[in-house]
Amino acid sequence: MSTQHDLTDGAPGADGTWRRPRVGHIQFLNCLPLYWGLMRSGALLGVDLHKDTPDRLNAALVEGTLDIGPISLVEYLRHANDLLLLPDLAVGSDGPVHSVNLVSTVDLRELDGRRVALGSTSRTGVLLARMLLESRIGVRPEYFQCPPDLTEMLLEADAGVLIGDAALRARHEATDRGLIVTDLGQAWREWTGLPMVFAVWAARRDFAAAHPGLVKEVHEAFLASRELCLDELDAVAAVAARWEPFSAQTLAEYFRALDFSLGDRQVAGLREFAVRATAAGEAPPLPIDGPHFFSSI
Repeated sequence: MSTQHDLTDGAPGADGTWRRPRVGHIQFLNCLPLYWGLMRSGALLGVDLHKDTPDRLNAALVEGTLDIGPISLVEYLRHANDLLLLPDLAVGSDGPVHSVNLVSTVDLRELDGRRVALGSTSRTGVLLARMLLESRIGVRPEYFQCPPDLTEMLLEADAGVLIGDAALRARHEATDRGLIVTDLGQAWREWTGLPMVFAVWAARRDFAAAHPGLVKEVHEAFLASRELCLDELDAVAAVAARWEPFSAQTLAEYFRALDFSLGDRQVAGLREFAVRATAAGEAPPLPIDGPHFFSSI
């Protein structure tokens, strides 16, 4: 049984002084509902919150400059030995996700040998796009990385992969320009019949072993935040629409398309993605007993 802590108690740092748990937060609209809930619940007072892009948060959690945080699914798979998943918490979709898109000037079947730009902030979305193109569509494009700007991408390529806010903006821009938008969440659902998990929340194993009570408190704060925000999604969308180039209705539809859970179906989708990522040589296989979850008991 773990010792209970209050988040404001913190944890001992390397120099013996006490500090709050260092927790990551994705600075994209897809995690705004969770942030809203954390603000409303007051849980932010108990953590040292680091807001950044997914790729930088991935690196920080892997390097140990974060204790707990979101991590792209593919990066979790590559570093699963050092991490424990927080149960029932993820970012994904069971159908269209709206913000992980492959935008193309031509039919996907015409991309064989043609250039595809990969947005630099993406990991899981990029690998999903590659697997879709190569394994399902049967084409082998020439890939290159670049900043996630649709106009810049299509100056040098016939298609581009974008995630997050840039993907949302590109989705609307692409419609006006007559471009082809493939929603990668929907594509995965049609391909496998399973939900797609794009990011999970994890704690470093060493931190969880030393401070299980603190990890439990952070986990419970995120779960409470999720439940609070799900009850107030229209209010979240209305506030966000004040500073975003999207209507409150568009944002509310987007937030409702997102799946912040990690139940049996989502874990099945995670496992299927892991099998395909391993077959593609992009990640080591999961342990036979599957992904390892944090438990405070």
